[in-house]
This record gives sequence, structure tokens and C-alpha cells, in this order.
Amino acid sequence: MYKRQVRQSTLERNLLLRNAPHAVHPLPTIIPIFSWTKGAWAALRTLFGSTTAPRSRGAAIVKIGMAMYDMYGARHRVMPRHTFYGKGRALQEMPALTPRIVAAGRYYDAWIARPERLVFELVADGLAAMPRSMALNDTTLKAVDGDVLHIQGFDGATHAVRPRIVVNAAGPWIDTVNAALGAPSRLIGGTKGSHILLDHDELVRMLDGRMIYFEADDGRICLVYDYLGRALVGSTDIPAANPDTVRCDDEEIDYLIASLSALLPKLSFSRAQIVYAYSGIRPLPASDATNPGLISRDHSAPVDEAAGGRGFPIVSLVGGKWTTFRGFAEEVADTVLGRLGRDRQVSTQSLPIGGGRDFPASDGARHDWVDGIARKTGLAPERVGALLSRYGTTAAVFAVTEAQQGDARLPDSAEYSLAEIGHIVRHEHVRHLADIVMRRTTLAVCSTLTMRDLEAIADIAAAALGWSHATRASEVADLSARLTRDNHMRLSAAG
Repeated sequence: MYKRQVRQSTLERNLLLRNAPHAVHPLPTIIPIFSWTKGAWAALRTLFGSTTAPRSRGAAIVKIGMAMYDMYGARHRVMPRHTFYGKGRALQEMPALTPRIVAAGRYYDAWIARPERLVFELVADGLAAMPRSMALNDTTLKAVDGDVLHIQGFDGATHAVRPRIVVNAAGPWIDTVNAALGAPSRLIGGTKGSHILLDHDELVRMLDGRMIYFEADDGRICLVYDYLGRALVGSTDIPAANPDTVRCDDEEIDYLIASLSALLPKLSFSRAQIVYAYSGIRPLPASDATNPGLISRDHSAPVDEAAGGRGFPIVSLVGGKWTTFRGFAEEVADTVLGRLGRDRQVSTQSLPIGGGRDFPASDGARHDWVDGIARKTGLAPERVGALLSRYGTTAAVFAVTEAQQGDARLPDSAEYSLAEIGHIVRHEHVRHLADIVMRRTTLAVCSTLTMRDLEAIADIAAAALGWSHATRASEVADLSARLTRDNHMRLSAAG
């Protein structure tokens, strides 16, 4: 089971780097090691099915793990193999590391710069591939009447659908959706993960584009890396069931700061450095493991066949993660196609995603692409380059829009233009202010957002979507309260 997970994860990581180079980037990862032999016996117990074995990892276990990672990542390899070195070199490269380490390893992983936007691009690609399909944002399953589902859209319109098969991809809400479909289940036993972003220039400089993947004092795995100029620290792993109420709480913040302080004792950390925090539930399979870290990260797609008055089977997508989502989706799509008596026409394995299509692969190609769009639109090459980094090759459309409408910027988040925001509102299935600020851009997570920006964005959305004055005011009030309460942001009146 573990071998299959690692094999698929490393392959899918390599495919993401090829298919979405605008959003997914190589990430050199450092593993500080605190003992030579610790964890060997526990690893053997876990291998033979233990759900209670601790997760401490000494040098021997880490070395074996990195070798396996290299071996299974050989297919479509795009990054170097791992290296392993002693305490002296580790402290020379990262002087702030605790001297308690005995060695360090380095391997190459990947990070997603704009995960929410990548999800939107996947939806947009699906709609383009099948124009007869429909994607409804902010939609509610209102009722099930025999074989008919009644779905209410954001605008209040109800759609009646008679499905031949239903795929439940609701993540941590899977059991809730199955209950609404008349097929109660207990498939999900998720854990809560929280992260904080710090305004900490000294730490970002020391990281120098690398991630530290480290074991906290209690054996839990944490990480810290440079996320668009902020230090992203995570993550916790706490059993949790209700995705509607999770937030990064004070105990988790204390834990993350304490863990980082123990790892990097020469640097100082405090709550005042937090500019953003977020939390979510991993849709892991229900498990009786006593240690959340031992719950399988594998995925499955159990089928609840048609029964009683329900004439359609339900395929529930349990588990999965960023490094397996494409492969998992392809497996489920093949299952659905087989049940519908259809054959697959195209594999997604080599299919570019969104702005990754025709993305310039070299520095020279990037220069030529930017120069061509700059000449076509009259925008400065620096501005075109910024749009390319943000949207991949779909930046060409944003550049044309900005050239036509002007490059006036948000009051304080000046890296975003009003024309850019307007294009997102009009063409990217926006329903709420949060869609723009949290799911199509990095305005919130990068902490440049101010109340003046929110008001300006709300003006654009209201004009494009026909919001009333009351709706506009409610959207601003709801989002500002959410960002302050749940995301620990401090929204100033102006930058």
C-alpha cells in the first residue's frame, strides 16, 4: 500500500510540474535529523499494520525513505536526486537551525503557488472540453425525489437532474451529501490541518527558496517554506469532523510558534508576525488509529449501488491529495465510463492545465513570450511578466483587457489592476466577494489587502453582477468579519 502511494505521488508530482508549470514549482526540501537510529522498530511495526506506532524518524529511516522517493520518482523525472550530509554542512547552510541535529537530508518536492486558482482552471478546462457540461458555483442539493435531484443555484433557479450515476466529490462533506442523497455513510474520519503565514524577512532569506520538513518535539511532522514572500508554517493534524466550523485556533498557533522556535532558536517568533492563518479538514478515510499521523493518506472510491427508491449508484471519493488528484480522478472517470458503456478518448496524464498550456519553458522562451505580448498590448514587459507568473499563458487575455481598459490599480494592493479584477468577476464564475479575494487571487493570503481594496473590489463586483447596495454592503461586512475572525488578518483602513 505504502509503495503504491509513494509511486503514484512522485509520478503525479512530476506530471504537475510539467502540466502546470505556471502554478507548480520545484521545492528543495531540507529534513533536519535528530538521531541516527530512532524509529526503526516503530517503522517495522507500522509496516506490519500497527496503528499505534510512533512516527519518530532517525537518519537510517530518513535515508531509506529518500532513496525510495528517488526510485519511485524516476518516471518523468524533472528534479535532482536526494543528498545526505552531516551536521556541520547543515548548520553552515542554515545557521539558525538548532545544534541538536545530527545530520540533514535534502530532496526535491514541489509547491503550488495558487492552489485555489488551479482548481478553477481545472473546472474551466473541463467546461471547454465539453461545452454541454455545466458548473454551478454556490449550489445546494435541495431535495431528492425518487431518481430526480433538485439542485438550487446561486440565483435561486432550481435544476432537476435525473442522473445515471452520481460522483460524490464533496471532500470532508461526503457523509453529509450521502445522507442528503438517501445513502447514509461513515466514510470520512478527517483530521484538521492549520497553517500560519508570517511576515518574517530574516526567515525567508534563510530559507532561500527551500522548505524545512521537520519533526516537532512530539513527533508530529511540520514544515516551513517561503510562500510568495511570507513564511508559511504548518501543519497540525488533529481529529475533526465538521468542516464548517474549523479555524486555526489559539492552541494550534501556540504549537506552531513553539515548534518553529525549537527548530530555529536563533530567530524570534511571535503572534505579531502572523499576517494570515487558515485551516481545513483532510478528507481521510474513517479509521481507529490512535495517532492521526498513522491514518492512511491513500484514496478509494467505494460505490453504493442503487437501492430502494434510489435508482442511481453513488461513487464517493475518499481521501486523496494534491499529489494524487489527477490519477485518482482518472481512475474514477474510467469507472464511470465503464458503467456508462463508454471508452476513454483522451488521457489527462500529459494534458496541460489552464495557463500551463504552451507555457514558455526556458528563460529565452519566457523573454520572447513577454516581449511579444508587450508589443501587442503596449503594456510594460515587467507588467506582462507579472501577469504571466500569476496566470500562465492565460495572462495574454488579461493583458489585452488591461490594455483596453487602462491599468488603474487597487488603492493599496497595487500589484492588481481594476481591469484584472473586472475580468475575473465577469469570466470566472464569481458569486461572492470571497471568490475574488480568496479563491481567484492571492490578495488575502499575501496580506496586502486593506478595507479600501475590499471596497474597490466590491464596487467592481456590484457593477458586473448587479448587486444591490444592501448586497454589496453585506458582502463587504461578511468577508471582512471572516478574514478577521477565521484568518487572523488585520485589515487596515489603508496600506
